[in-house]
Amino acid sequence: MSWTAAMPLTDLAVNTIRTLSMDGVQAANSGHPGTPMALAPLTYLLWTEEMRYDPESPDWPDRDRFVLSAGHASMLLYSMLHLSGYGVSLDELKSFRQWGSRTAGHPERGMIPGIEVTTGPLGQGISNAVGLAIAEQMLAARFNRPGHALVDHRTWVICSDGDLMEGVAYEACSLAGHLGLGKLICFYDDNKISIAGSTDLAFTEDVPARFRSMGWQTLTVHDINDLDALRAATREAKDEDARPTLISVRSVIGYGSPHRAGTKEAHGEPLGAEEVKATKRVYGWPEDETFLVPDEVRTHFAEKVQERARSHAEWRSVRDQYASEHAAEASEFDRVFADELPKDWMSACLGVEDAGKPEATRSSSGRVLQALAAAVPELVGGSADLDPSTKTYLKTSTNFSKEDRSGRNIQFGIREHGMGSILNGMAAHGGLRPFGSTFFVFSDYLRPVLRLAALSHLSSVFVFTHDSVGLGEDGPTHQPVEHLASLRAIPGVHVHRPADTREVAECWRSVIERRNGPAVLVLSRQNLPTLARDRAGLGQEDGAYRGGYVLREPATAAAGSSTVTLLATGSEVQVAVAAAEKLEAEGTGARVVSMPCWERFEEQDPAYRKSVLGPEDGVRVSIEAGSTFGWCRYLGKRGIAVGIDHFGASAPGDTNMQKFGFTAEHVVQTVKELL
Repeated sequence: MSWTAAMPLTDLAVNTIRTLSMDGVQAANSGHPGTPMALAPLTYLLWTEEMRYDPESPDWPDRDRFVLSAGHASMLLYSMLHLSGYGVSLDELKSFRQWGSRTAGHPERGMIPGIEVTTGPLGQGISNAVGLAIAEQMLAARFNRPGHALVDHRTWVICSDGDLMEGVAYEACSLAGHLGLGKLICFYDDNKISIAGSTDLAFTEDVPARFRSMGWQTLTVHDINDLDALRAATREAKDEDARPTLISVRSVIGYGSPHRAGTKEAHGEPLGAEEVKATKRVYGWPEDETFLVPDEVRTHFAEKVQERARSHAEWRSVRDQYASEHAAEASEFDRVFADELPKDWMSACLGVEDAGKPEATRSSSGRVLQALAAAVPELVGGSADLDPSTKTYLKTSTNFSKEDRSGRNIQFGIREHGMGSILNGMAAHGGLRPFGSTFFVFSDYLRPVLRLAALSHLSSVFVFTHDSVGLGEDGPTHQPVEHLASLRAIPGVHVHRPADTREVAECWRSVIERRNGPAVLVLSRQNLPTLARDRAGLGQEDGAYRGGYVLREPATAAAGSSTVTLLATGSEVQVAVAAAEKLEAEGTGARVVSMPCWERFEEQDPAYRKSVLGPEDGVRVSIEAGSTFGWCRYLGKRGIAVGIDHFGASAPGDTNMQKFGFTAEHVVQTVKELL
């Protein structure tokens, strides 16, 4: 009898997952072996008996979503993707954490099919999962018809102690309970171990009690190796429609390791070659074999995956019948999941007229957003309890709630970090274009979300208002200074700061068209004038859309004199225009360049960028009510930045702008000093 025949097939499969994970971490000499060893029975159960997926069509819209929020256990997910037919080879498992490998240290969305969201920063995965579950309910309300459940799937999560220590998880899970997201099922790996030692060092709360207080159903499995108990808890979770479910599962980190099981050493470092061999002996595994997948296990997983994939064939039948009875809705369903925009959406966006009087760009944005919402039905979102101020409530819809899943407005409450993570989950789900809003200064609370959205190429939209010291009396706690520079420093984030209604519309156009990363709109509280663009040969309809453009050329009389270029964004563009007029009255030609989005501007061809910025050795002055950091790239050899590199003050906005030098007079004086 072979050694494999002596072991029950389930044990053989579970131990294959464990040993692949151990071997991957050991080969890399880096990683987290203990959690995959402990969680192997749970992932085996989910992937062979519970989840609906099809590795041949990994983007099937109605698949179940799986989130490994404990992203440090990434070898567990890579092992499951390998065994489940997602095209992850053994060689890729062997190259875990190496240069050029798809099997990165933590799971990255887009690297391998089957990775729904990027996890690793603790708390993000479970928070993204709330967004995935919201998206499922929104789309079900929009597209399902009696007898035709086109959208009907679950979101499965495995989270850790560390996930639930992070505040963002509490923010998101609190909202999930409030909204009654019954198709969200989370397994909490209660292993009592952190990198520093026992979780008792810092974490002694009653986690199930906390989740019950948030409106979750809570269940307990006392031994993760008890598959029957796991099955029973999973059935109970699936039977609960009105509440999300947390299943606390007791596990032993590094299960099977003679010297490391249950210790902090099993958490974040390889077991060591000899301990790996010793652990394999405990499992009844050939100790000198690495990355071994017995033939029986391959056959077993192939059969189980085929069973799981049958749900896809059943769904296709449902979809075909749906299309025969609801052709327009089926076409619309295909459109949103293909991430295609409706026809004529752009005319709605760009057709918003000037208010005819000075208007805050937050108000202009609100009017554009209402027009967009009518033209782009997948546009959904909300605010962190600030929609009256951020102007982001969609007036033609209702609030998404337990009672009304069709609402397109989400009341996130004062949960900026959770809001951002939920938006990323919604964007990752597909079929929706989510946005969230708050005051610009509170972008600090969700900066990690922007970074992960950029890393994951998610098209989440963030609307930030009250953009500078110009907001006034709320004072420096609410006045952003370093924030523009901070967000511009994140690779892949597009930061837009428009100067008037037309620029707002053109920036929204750029935001909606973007498909490979997050976009930010930074908007004023104070009213701004509509900028003149009616001089012969000046301005372009798509100027702001290109990120930067020449708003104003020197008057003819001053064209022969030394020409100065004034560069500005947002509310300071009007300051630049006023300064240019004063300079020309004194005989100095002045160009005004509006640069609402540096990142879009950098995407333009070099000739265009040069034509906008003017001669490298010319005098250039940037004007922006924020940190001067970063403007040096545009100032050439004879430039200077007018900005604010200190905190603001509690005073009327106009007073702040004057006292801090954002006036035409101060800009003129700065130019004269340079000349």
